[in-house]
Amino acid sequence: MKKGFPQAKAPRSNGPKQAVALTYSPEANSAPVLKAKGKGAVAEKIVEIAKNNGVPVTENASLVEVLSKLDLDQQIPPELYQLVAEILSFVYRSDRQAHSLLTAKSGGEG
Repeated sequence: MKKGFPQAKAPRSNGPKQAVALTYSPEANSAPVLKAKGKGAVAEKIVEIAKNNGVPVTENASLVEVLSKLDLDQQIPPELYQLVAEILSFVYRSDRQAHSLLTAKSGGEG
């Protein structure tokens, strides 16, 4: 995950019913921090903002349910590190793939 970028997650359905956004800046915090959470239209807006800003979005309804119980600006607790690490791994892979595609399209520069 890019430093300071949120990570939005939404459950599978006809539209997100619940979503959260995390940010992680190792210089500022020892763990990712909950930056946004919401249900219904708010959840849809979280996901929309993430997508519009090139932030990878992944779905994990169980994790969203747990994370939504945290307070805003609260670091995730250690017992969630493994689950969130799986999400971060997805983000890093997505980021690398996107960078590779952009580099290939620009003729190797980048």
